[in-house]
Parts: sequence; structure tokens; C-alpha cells
Amino acid sequence: MSDESRSAAEAERVELVRLTSDRRKDLVQKFSALASLIALIAAFGVTANAFFTVNNAMTVSLQTTSIAFLGIGVTVVIITGGIDLSVGAVLALAGTIAALLVKQGWPVPGAMVTGVLVGTLCGLLNGIVVTRLKLAPFIATLGMMLIARGTALQLTGAAPVSQLGAEFGVLGNGSLFRTLEMGANGLPRVVFPGIPYPVLLMVALAFVVAFVLGSLPIGRHIYAVGSNEEAARLSGIDVETTKMFAYGLSGTMAGITGIVLMSRLVTAQPNEGIMYELDAIAASVIGGASLMGGVGTISGTMIGAFVIGILRNGLNMNGVSSFIQQIIIGCVVIGTVYIDYLRNRR
Repeated sequence: MSDESRSAAEAERVELVRLTSDRRKDLVQKFSALASLIALIAAFGVTANAFFTVNNAMTVSLQTTSIAFLGIGVTVVIITGGIDLSVGAVLALAGTIAALLVKQGWPVPGAMVTGVLVGTLCGLLNGIVVTRLKLAPFIATLGMMLIARGTALQLTGAAPVSQLGAEFGVLGNGSLFRTLEMGANGLPRVVFPGIPYPVLLMVALAFVVAFVLGSLPIGRHIYAVGSNEEAARLSGIDVETTKMFAYGLSGTMAGITGIVLMSRLVTAQPNEGIMYELDAIAASVIGGASLMGGVGTISGTMIGAFVIGILRNGLNMNGVSSFIQQIIIGCVVIGTVYIDYLRNRR
């Protein structure tokens, strides 16, 4: 065997070992997050009598959708080795634009699709600044956060956009299999609250993005770019297109989040989504994504989103103030990032 063949074989062996190690670390982190989720459920089930009810389960799922939507997009960006701080502001811009179009007489579906496209455009602009202007993702997306938030406030005059009609609220407030029965007093009583449409959308999008990452070439390229960008470039991967796809997807998910949130409120709030990007990043890291890039899964992010959602729900049911909740979740974020640092150092 020639020296070149031996070198290639050795490089392939090293890369296989690295990938195996990354998968093992990812599984360990994911199961750790799952164990934390189970522990939280058990603890709050004991301390809050209404925790194990169908209504509360649907409430938790509905409240978690925003974190999950944003977390899915942010996870893809983090896997490439980047970060997206603009998703909270982008969701506000997408939702307010959709609402303003409805006020102008547009059909609700068309206005909502346009809002999602606005989110996608913001994501693609992030990708252009990162890949073409060579700015650090932190700076590029921080700038977009300010631009998107300022644009939403300017378009609305910093005032909510209301009176959007019942059709605008169907996506955020409707549910599948909702069951009613007439009570003895002649009024309808809810037997089963149904599965909220945002929860169904969350599950569907999680499966789609997980399939893209796990089964399509672009998914393998995303992991390759995050693991070693230069090696990915030398192997023929279009690094710029891959990053553009990741940031575009993150913007799309932010747009969807904005549409769903504004639909739930049946009012567009230009100040909606403040600090949501931190919840999304936390969910991603709790679920096993590495801020160094190259590691992360959508299933892990979903677990991380439910960890945050159940933590907030359980603390609310136990009467813990929102200020203390922020402190606790901040400690969780610091702890998970530190664990990620230790994992990568090993």
C-alpha cells in the first residue's frame, strides 16, 4: 500500500472515530436531558395537584410550541457553528406584517404566507452577511435583531394591531378532536380540549427538519460544515450555500412562530418575542447541541424545549414568581453551556 493510500485510510479512520465520539456524546446529552425532563414531571406531579391533567398537558404543549419552533431553526444554525440572535425580533416583524396586510384587506392565508416569507428573507440576509461580508454570526444576527425590531415598531407606530377577525385566530386557537357535550344547565361543556393546531404543526415540522438533517445531502453538509468548515470546503461542499440554507431555515421558523403567536393573541404585538432567542438557544443546548458546532439533533431540541416549558408551567402552578423563574432558567442555561464546554474539552 502506498503512503498516500495509508494516509487516506488513516484520515478516514480518524474521521470515523470522531463521528462515533460525537454521536456518543450527543446520545449521552440527549438522555441526560430526557432524565431531567422525567424528573421535572415527577416532581411537579407531586407538588401540583392539577399538573397531571389533560387540560394542563395541552396547555404545556401549546406554550412550548414557540420555544420548539425557534429552537428547531436555531439548532440547524448552531450545528453549522453559528448562532442566530435575531429570531425573537424576526417573529415580531413577520407577525406584524401579516396583521397589517390583513387590515389592508388581504386574505388571511396569503397574509400569513407573506409573513413567513418575510422571516425567510431576514434569515437569508443573515446568511449573506455571514458568508459574503464575513462578519461573525453574533454581530450579523445582532444587527438583524435591531433592524427587524425597529422595522416592526416603525410600521405599527409601536402600537398593537388589533381587530383582525376570527379567521386570523383559527391557526393559533383552533384544535383537532375538540369534544363538547351539553351540560345539565343547557350550556356546552368541554369533554376533551382537543389537540391545538400549533402542537400538530410543531410535531410535523420537527419530523420534516429531522428528516432533512438525517437523510438528505444538505443535512450531512450541515454537520460537516459545523465539524470542520475547511475540511468540508476541501471535500467539495458548498459551505456558503449550506450556511445560507441554515440561516434561511431559522428565519422561516421565526416567521412561522410569529404567525402562530399573533394568531393566538388575535393581535399583532411589535414588542412580542423579546428574549425568545435565549429560550431557543437554551432548548437546543439542553437537548445536546454543541455551541462549537457539528453536534445536535431535532429530537434533542424538542426535549430541551419541553424541559423549559414544563419548568415554567410547574413553577407557575407552585406559585413561584416570574422573577425567580428567570433566575432559575438563567442558572439552567449557564449550567447546560458549562456542561457543553466540559464535554467538548474532553
